[in-house]
Amino acid sequence: MRFERRVAVAAASAVAVAVILAALASYLSVRQELRSTVDKSLRTSLSGTQTLVSGHFTHRPGSGTAGRTRARRTRRVLTRDQRIRLLLDTVPNRFGQPGVVEAVLSNGTVLRARGVSAAEAPVTTDELADLASSGKGTTIFTVQRRGGPYRVLAAGVVPGVAVVIERSLSQQDATLSQLRVILLLVAAAGIALAALLGWFVARTTLAPVRRLTAAAEHVAATTDLAARIEDSRRDELGSLAHSFNAMLAALDVSARAQRQLIADASHELRTPVTSLRTNIEILEHADDLAPDERERLIHDVVGQLEGLSGLVSDLIELAREDQIAAEPLEEVRLDVLVRESVERVQLFAPQASFDVELEETLVSAVPSRLGRAVSNLLENAVKYAGTDEPIEVRLHDGELAIRDHGPGIDPEELPHVFDRFFRGAGSRALPGSGLGLAIVRQVVERHSGTVSASAAPGGGTVVRLRMPVLS
Repeated sequence: MRFERRVAVAAASAVAVAVILAALASYLSVRQELRSTVDKSLRTSLSGTQTLVSGHFTHRPGSGTAGRTRARRTRRVLTRDQRIRLLLDTVPNRFGQPGVVEAVLSNGTVLRARGVSAAEAPVTTDELADLASSGKGTTIFTVQRRGGPYRVLAAGVVPGVAVVIERSLSQQDATLSQLRVILLLVAAAGIALAALLGWFVARTTLAPVRRLTAAAEHVAATTDLAARIEDSRRDELGSLAHSFNAMLAALDVSARAQRQLIADASHELRTPVTSLRTNIEILEHADDLAPDERERLIHDVVGQLEGLSGLVSDLIELAREDQIAAEPLEEVRLDVLVRESVERVQLFAPQASFDVELEETLVSAVPSRLGRAVSNLLENAVKYAGTDEPIEVRLHDGELAIRDHGPGIDPEELPHVFDRFFRGAGSRALPGSGLGLAIVRQVVERHSGTVSASAAPGGGTVVRLRMPVLS
């Protein structure tokens, strides 16, 4: 399932749960309210029934002999059962307002309203007999009969008499049935609307992702690293687009650098290869050459091969950028590494002298790469020292400064000394490929450091290499 569809389904599901819970809560609340209303009407009827029963069965004789005589005459005219029957016949019909449908005396006699059969008795005789004996207490419940559900209230009204009052719930059930249909339709409409809005929101929100996907597919199909996507948003998707553009820019720079390296290498290799080929072709006719001339050609060929070998080695070093980034960093004593590099360079250039002052410095680096960069700087200083004055090597506060006392570098050439294959006007006659300082810059930048060259006071050049120092 597409992510866009998953978002729409998730939104619809969340709304569905919320709507169903709200509908259920509403339904239960309305049902409880209707039930409460019925129960209230039953209790109101009970109150009226108690008044009627009290009037029939509670005798309050008047003062004197006349009052007592009237009471005896009333009891002789109607028996208690007749009075109960009279009460049942005078209550409202059980299908209308709540009415008394049954009465029980304490002796177990059951009297029912007209139209109420024994099979429809809502409560047991034993329960009513208990209520009749005490003349107090109530119980309320719901029963299901052929005519539908009824809400029933059984209560003792006076000592010796209990009554049953009931009310049909058909009207309330019809109202609840209509309410269920309405809530079902509302819930279905809400879920459908939530799914539609979820789809719309997902489609709108994921538009930058679709553009990002299209840009990635375009780059994969065309290798066009200059493609960019809009990153004006100020949210996570905008940040993603910005990161994607930054990645494309970095890849574009890397690809351009690789193409430039290939072009420069092709140009730089063409001259020594052509010269080497010419000399070898001449050596094919060595029998026609004088011994000293043949010896000179052989010497030139060996020198060209060495120069070509150094150039290829430097090119390989420059091309290993990814390997440098992947190698694990270690804690390195920069002062120890510099001292070892000075000793190594002095072995190959015994005529050079160094004035070394090193402060203990701890950095995070790839030892072999950083050592190669420092050696390149020292070898470059030896090559252009030009005098017998020692090369000054200073390490202080994480900055390595190497100064020679040579002729210096033309101010116009200083910004380019770390470019690949760059060789100043005064250095073209000297051996070298023009890649040594380019390798230094690459290594230092990979270690989050900086390197720069400037004219030294009093003549010569000073190169400064700065590395982040570990605390």
